[in-house]
Amino acid sequence: MQNIDWSKLPFGYFKTDYNVRCYYRDGKWGEVEVSSSEFINIHMAATCLHYGQEAFEGMKAYRGKDGKIRLFRWKDNAQRMRDSAQGIMMAELPDDIFFKMVSKVVKLNEKYVPPYGTGAALYIRPLTIGTGVQVGVSPAKEYMFMVFVGPVGPYFKEGFNPVTMQIVRDFDRAAPLGTGAIKVGGNYAGSLRASERAKAEGFSAVLFLEAKEKKYIDEAGPANFFAIKGNKYITPKSVSILPSITNKSLMQLAQDLGLEVERRAVAVEELADFDEVGACGTAAIISPIKKIVDRETGTTYEFCKDGKVGPFSEKLYKKLQAIQYGEEADTHGWVTILE
Repeated sequence: MQNIDWSKLPFGYFKTDYNVRCYYRDGKWGEVEVSSSEFINIHMAATCLHYGQEAFEGMKAYRGKDGKIRLFRWKDNAQRMRDSAQGIMMAELPDDIFFKMVSKVVKLNEKYVPPYGTGAALYIRPLTIGTGVQVGVSPAKEYMFMVFVGPVGPYFKEGFNPVTMQIVRDFDRAAPLGTGAIKVGGNYAGSLRASERAKAEGFSAVLFLEAKEKKYIDEAGPANFFAIKGNKYITPKSVSILPSITNKSLMQLAQDLGLEVERRAVAVEELADFDEVGACGTAAIISPIKKIVDRETGTTYEFCKDGKVGPFSEKLYKKLQAIQYGEEADTHGWVTILE
């Protein structure tokens, strides 16, 4: 294995030794297979290629200070994968197969789990695709579920330092009654034009508004949005937002810290009154935001005016990481230690 500078890892694909696969045929899931190939062989008429039958998850495995490897809230990822499968009519994977495959691929690639204290983790990518052949628009009868892994660093190059975001109104991430609340690739494909334009204009990511009225904040590009105002943790509630497992965890930790949690429609104008704002998700955990610019109106909202991350964002970030790395007690039963 090549020498890896764990502290300088980007967030990207990293080749490891093995992945695991399982096929759904004749109405049932088959045996788990181990592969060292980075490629899959599928029919040119597979539904994933034509009708978007594809869903994925994002998870991490953490090397604790005791040397043990921990998974964080894997059952929530398994459930969200089933929700996605329901949303686009794919075969649903039960918890036992999901855990068997995730734990197996992590153990097979254990040497790639970054050491404790490096700030890196092993990213886990479960993926379900329609492999059955269809030319008419209808669900496939065959599916493949696979999991691959790779060590990663921070999602944003800034790490836990404040980032800038751009509000866009000429693009929508997802329709109100569409697929926004499930984790399917089409949502991300639909966000690319706005995201790449924002990056070209000097921003880290896009802040999308809900598509119906364009009055309320929806998602921060690839992550959920949250804000701190006084003693409140505020995060948008919308039928087109992907329910983030990280955000769900932060809401609980915010309550543990004595904050009142509000999940509701959040008007754009409220940005002017927030003390702290950020994006949250598995990849970044928390990305504090220092500036948000409305591309259409030019209105600018600034935070972290002294250049420092807000106190509650920092507390929540450190608390969640401490639980994930085994530095603090897991009082909510979120962590599974791989034996």
